[in-house]
Amino acid sequence: MSGTGSRAAASGVQPEAAASSASTSTPTGVPRVALIGVHGYGANHLRRVTEYAADGRVQLVAIADPNPPAADDLPPGTPTYDDLSALLAAQVIDVAVISTPIHTHVPLAELALRAGADVLLEKPPAASLAEFEQLSAVVTETGRICQVGFQSHGSAAAHTLASWVADGRLGEVRGIGAVGAWIRTDRYWQRSRWAGKRMLDGIAVVDGAVTNAFAHASATALLVDGSGRSDQIVSVETELYRANPVESDDTSTVRIRTSRGTTLLTAVSLCAEVPDFEPAVIVHGSQGRAVLRYRLDQIELTVDGDTTITQYDREDLLGNLLDHRADPSVPLLAPLAETGGFTGILEAIRTSPPPAAIDPALVRWEGEGLDRHPMVQDVSKWVSQATEDLALFGEIGAPWATNERNSPS
Repeated sequence: MSGTGSRAAASGVQPEAAASSASTSTPTGVPRVALIGVHGYGANHLRRVTEYAADGRVQLVAIADPNPPAADDLPPGTPTYDDLSALLAAQVIDVAVISTPIHTHVPLAELALRAGADVLLEKPPAASLAEFEQLSAVVTETGRICQVGFQSHGSAAAHTLASWVADGRLGEVRGIGAVGAWIRTDRYWQRSRWAGKRMLDGIAVVDGAVTNAFAHASATALLVDGSGRSDQIVSVETELYRANPVESDDTSTVRIRTSRGTTLLTAVSLCAEVPDFEPAVIVHGSQGRAVLRYRLDQIELTVDGDTTITQYDREDLLGNLLDHRADPSVPLLAPLAETGGFTGILEAIRTSPPPAAIDPALVRWEGEGLDRHPMVQDVSKWVSQATEDLALFGEIGAPWATNERNSPS
């Protein structure tokens, strides 16, 4: 995500006027792509769009960001604009790739959709369930495409594991865990005004370990369970904690129950003691245990004591969106509707009480300046146990747990 501000959605062009001139592609049949937000993960999108442009698959027509990259970092002649409204006033686009602060996602996506563009929108798609429903209504109204940037949804490993759960290969599923523990320094929390905020200028942001840094963990667990839609979430319980001096959670457990009858338990922390804890989604089955390391596209399968590790491919979400535009029979990998379940988790966190501060006696700080970071005592052990037991921190006796949790919503 980048620093493109909410002003990008509030100024200038009338979307309906832009939509009247939009078409499906350039006269040569090459989709016209605009990138909104080029910092943070937006830099990855810029590289990918530039590669597609070099291959002739798209035309990069413009970039919108109040802090644009140097001209040498862009294809020659690529115009830049301060915001999306200014871009739409000057350009006709077919696809908008939006990688901006969380609280700007829905206003910018709506502006692009109403201008006749299809959208690849970074995760999370919205900062509240109401915003998600608003965006869903705009997608329906405009008939445009909105794909959400949960990259793990392009992983063949994730879809393979989902098929195993659906067809019973692992037996009866006791539950699914989503686990991760990373180190994040003060630099991470000071990267932007909205970092670590639950609210900013009266607007919901809902940044935090569960909703942003480890968003893929919960979203992938829902994908594996086949419970991506908002109406498939029955209840959400949260236990949110923080060691950092921020508003949002950095060490948390969340328990979700789905309409399939599955219990999903997410346990994550940004205050790890070691830097190499690889996040994973774990399926506990009566006939096997599968560990999906979703960033690596690997499944570790254990059946009757024998363990195999299989590597899978991954499909790019922008490439998939382009394929779907060319041939609607090609299914989208991360359509907006299939991220409603994750937004339900975000909504539960948004409406939960603020995270409880972890006892400083359980936190050790290392580093100096922007490299300073907290390490919560034995946190890797506790997040792992939570996902094995499918239990919240307070239920397994984590020493920082207050046993004050948000009841199922």
